[in-house]
Formats: sequence, C-alpha cells, structure tokens
Amino acid sequence: MSAATACLVSYGSDSDSDNESTSKTGVVNVDATDPDATAHLKPLKSVPTMSVAVLNSAPEVAVKEAVETGTHLDPSLKEVTYNPTFETMFAPEFGPVNPFKSQQMAAPRNMLSGYAEPAHLNDFMFEQQRRTFSTYGYALDPSVDTHQVTAISYIGAVDEAEKNKGLTVFETGQKDKRSEKRKKIKGGEAGEIDTFLGPWAKYIDEKDSAKPSEEEQKELDEITAKRQKKGKNEEEAPAEEKTILHVKDMYDYQGRSYLHIPQDVGINLRSTEAPDKCYLPKKQIHVWSGHTKGVSAIRLFPHSGHLLLSSSMDCKIKLWEVYGERRCIRTFIGHSKAVRDICFNNSGTKFLSAAYDRYLKLWDTETGQCISRFTNRKVPYCVKFNPDEEKQSLFVAGMSDKKIVQWDIRTGEVVQEYDRHLGAVNTITFVDENRRFVSTSDDKSLRVWEWDIPVDFKYIAEPSMHSMPAVTLSPNGKWLACQSMDNQILIFGAQNRFRLNKKKVFKGHMVAGYACQVDFSPDMSYVVSGDADGKLNIWDWKTTKLYHRIKAHDKVCISALWHPHETSKVITCGWDGQIKLWD
Repeated sequence: MSAATACLVSYGSDSDSDNESTSKTGVVNVDATDPDATAHLKPLKSVPTMSVAVLNSAPEVAVKEAVETGTHLDPSLKEVTYNPTFETMFAPEFGPVNPFKSQQMAAPRNMLSGYAEPAHLNDFMFEQQRRTFSTYGYALDPSVDTHQVTAISYIGAVDEAEKNKGLTVFETGQKDKRSEKRKKIKGGEAGEIDTFLGPWAKYIDEKDSAKPSEEEQKELDEITAKRQKKGKNEEEAPAEEKTILHVKDMYDYQGRSYLHIPQDVGINLRSTEAPDKCYLPKKQIHVWSGHTKGVSAIRLFPHSGHLLLSSSMDCKIKLWEVYGERRCIRTFIGHSKAVRDICFNNSGTKFLSAAYDRYLKLWDTETGQCISRFTNRKVPYCVKFNPDEEKQSLFVAGMSDKKIVQWDIRTGEVVQEYDRHLGAVNTITFVDENRRFVSTSDDKSLRVWEWDIPVDFKYIAEPSMHSMPAVTLSPNGKWLACQSMDNQILIFGAQNRFRLNKKKVFKGHMVAGYACQVDFSPDMSYVVSGDADGKLNIWDWKTTKLYHRIKAHDKVCISALWHPHETSKVITCGWDGQIKLWD
C-alpha cells in the first residue's frame, strides 16, 4: 500500500440556528504511516438507532397508462378509485380462449336471443306467420321480397306447406284432422247427429230416472204459465194512481187554491229581483216529516217558492207549504218503485215524476190527477221540462240505456233521441236562454247539445275527471256547479266555451258515491251542498273557503235548496226521511 492513501471522508459542521447538521464529502490524501493522521478514521462506539413508521395518507390512484390501456377490473371489486371507460367496465374476464366458442356465439348481438335485423312487417302478418309456424310448422320466408319474386318460398316444413297450399291459421278451408277423423268414425259432428245424447248417455238408465206422470206434468205446465203471465203483467202494468188531500178545504173563501201565491208572508214572492245581501243560516226552524223512507229530491214552486214538492224512496210524492202552518197539502201515489226525480213546468200547474218502475208520469199539481204516463222500458234517471214558454209541451229524460229521450206530452210519443253518451245519463240542465242543454253521465263526460239536434256540439272529458251526478245553474246563468265524485264541486262556464274554472273549486266535504244537489244563494255570495255524513256545507263563492258546516241529518243529506226570495233560508232533505228548514 502506498504512503499516500486516498480515502473517502466526511466532515460536518454544526449550526446552532436551526439545530440541523449538514455533511460534506470530499476526497483527501493521507499518509498511512502517521498514526495521528489515521486516528480519526477509527470506528466510533455503536449508537442505538430508532425506526420511524411512515404513514402515507394519499389514496391509491391508478396510473394514467393503466387507465388508457384498459386495465382489467376484478369482478369482485366493490369500489373503483378512478373512472374506467365503458370498454374496461364491460371487458370479459381474463382467462384462456374458449375453444368451443361457435361463430354464432361470437356474432354481434343487439338482443338477448341474437341479432335482429330491422324489418318492415305488419303486426298482423307477423302474428299470423308466427302462429302458422307454431301450429303447422311452416311460414313464409321473410328474407324473400314477395313483391319482386313471383314464386312463394317457405321455411320449416315445406312439404306440409305445399300440401296445405300455404293456408294459415286464420284462413278457413283447412279443417282440423282430428275432427275429420271423428266424422269418419262417427258419421258426422256430434251436434249434427240426432241420436247423440252426450258423453254420459251410456250411464243413464231411463227406468231409474224420475219423471213426472202425465197429470203431474200438466199441472206443472199450468203453474209455470200462470207464473210467467203474472210476472209479465206486473212488470208491464203501471201502478194505479191516486191522491190524498191532507188539508180540510182545497179552496179559500175567495175560491183560490193552494197554488195561489200568498201575500201576507212579509216578503214579495212575486218579485223577480233577488235579495241584496244574503247571510249564513244558523239554526233549524222547522221539520217536515211524513215520508217513511229516504227523500230523493226536493223542488220549490217556480218563481214564488211558496210550495215545496218532495219525492221519496217510499214511492210517494208530497206537496208542502213553505210559509204559514207549513202543512203537508197533498200526497201523490202512483209509482210502484222509488221515485228518482221530479220537475215542475214553468207555471207550476203540472209536474213530471221519474221512478225506478220505468215510468214517467205527468201530474196536475192542483187536483192530484195523473194526466199521462210515458215509458220506453228503461229506467229514467232525470227529467226536465223545456223552460221555453213556447215549448212547454216538450220534456227530456236521461235514461239508463245511455240515451236522452224527448217526449211530446200532447201526443205521448218520442219525438227525438240524443244517443251519444257511453253511460247512464244523470243530469240535464238548460243553459244559454234555453237554446242548449248540458248533460252529464256515468261515462265521466259532460256534453252540450243544441235543442232538437241529436249530435253534441261540445264534448268535455279529461282523464282526471270523475262522474258528476248533480249539476246546478247559477242564478245569473253564467256558471254550472257540478258535484264531482272526487269530493269536489267543479265550476264550468255556462256561456260559449264551457271551460272549467280552475280557480273555483270547492272542497272539504265527503260526497263520493252520492248525488248531493248543489245550490247558490240568490245574491251569488254562497254555495251550499249536503254530504254523505248528513252535514250542510256552506262555502264563500269568491274565496271558495268553507265558511260553515251544520249537522243537518242522521243519514246522507242528498239535497240543499236556498230559497230564491229569502236572505238566509235553506231547505235540506236526507235519507232519514226528513226535510228541514234552516234560517
């Protein structure tokens, strides 16, 4: 070894300011024979070392190259730390090449069962060929254009197709082979053989079967004939009409009947003007009781309102006084089933009644006599006189067979039929100075008709609409209030366009399933209606808020009428058989 030895040494300098040590490295030449020169190169005493754990808080992120080249994803992974491409997400699992993969499996697929080429084919033709193939085993070749090629080609059982001359399952002419075979064996179809008694014929022993004797059979035939005749007569014959007068004198000392408008009741009943301001009724002041079953409808005497007509499910119609002693004046009996609707003519001298016995009857209000009866063997649901003074001999009735039938009371014949509804007709309301009328039906639609023209010129039906079995025209003739079966009162314009007024919807009562009649106060301040709970509901017309609710009846409150000359008198009727006056 040379005297001068090159070695790598390190020397450091301490820095008091930052307590850090920096090391510098350099190459120096030292003399190996000099002990002082090599003393500092001797190893120092061992110093204990301490290891520090390194914490890496950065998440694992895939390398850019791995993402671009489409690194395979493990199918068992629940979380991916980067956004893989579509090809990466749906790449097949790694593995050996499938040696059994056929050409069909490798072909592109756009549906579960393979690749479907776009084709223009009629739905009926496709279904016809599919059923023919599943039944007979052959079908037309869809790849051949029949417009360009004259010869028809088939797929599947070609021989069978040629044998059947290409008949499809929808074409007659190809009879079932089994039926032909049965015909050959039996000699014809089962229904065509006179002696064929059915599959159980061989088990029937005529000796054991119980048959009536000739006398018994004759007696049975007589009984059956009587029953049929009796039932037919009961169904066809109308009930006998009669009337009961409940007051002592029909005429007063001046010879005036109860139809005469009283002048001593405190208000002018002959006036055509409505009260200036109406108020909410607060209490019950009278109850008319006389019906033994639920009351179905009530109508006030035209213009004056001094008499009240009521129809009931007890098959009777009653006439009541509204003022004075408020007595029951007369009962009209003439229907064999519940009375559904009633309607006065303009003068109030006559009225019509419609009942479930399929009859419409015209009555004289003063004498109680039944003037005439009308029927078309269907149940009338509503009846209305034409309010026009010149057409008082005509009336219309909404029937259960979806028709609106127009009768002439002079001849008793049907003069017009309006047949456009798809369900039973529930209401008829005249609008636009009686030139038109509006009808509602169980088909959840509202139709507007010109008088005597059997085609509706306006048809209103929305998917959200429900059946509206009660409709009332407002006193000013501008609005129609319709009781909807979704527990709402809807307002339609009654002029020109018949649009739904979406700002006027009256809610808060329960009427689903019941045709509760709606009415307006004479000054158009309030809207009143009964409900299924027997309550009388009163809304404010402007704000549509429910102002007042009164428990009026024990059962359904089916109708509410605001007296046209009174500021706060409301008449209600219910299925508890009572009619009540509120003030």
